Amino acid sequence: MPSSLMHTSLSRFCAAAALGMALAGAACAPMAADTPGPSFLVFYTPFSANLDSQASRLVAEAAKAATAEPSRRVFVLSYADQVGSPESNRTLTKLRAEVVRDTLVADGIPVSRITLRPKGAQGGDPGVESRRVEIELR
Repeated sequence: MPSSLMHTSLSRFCAAAALGMALAGAACAPMAADTPGPSFLVFYTPFSANLDSQASRLVAEAAKAATAEPSRRVFVLSYADQVGSPESNRTLTKLRAEVVRDTLVADGIPVSRITLRPKGAQGGDPGVESRRVEIELR
């Protein structure tokens, strides 16, 4: 089962923990990153942009944090693994970012505060760590 894990840094631990879980929306919870505000990670199964219930709760946590800090912008960075074609990976990362944005908006965050940055496939990691959305408050 996917689960939310609180942890203090953006590290391989979070991704490794997610690897041992069912992957649909496997999520690691708020992290203190090197950015000014909190960050959140959501992992995906291959070729999917669907949020499961736990990933939806994580996005809701991000929305709650954004509501508590209204001066911060919300950046949604989306990544894919190298499995598909570059074009399909760009499309998938755009869709993942849009799903997270739409969920944040449904949770009360004005769309004007949200910046999408779909990145496509990055790096050589073919695993779950590459199939993610990072939500950053800056």
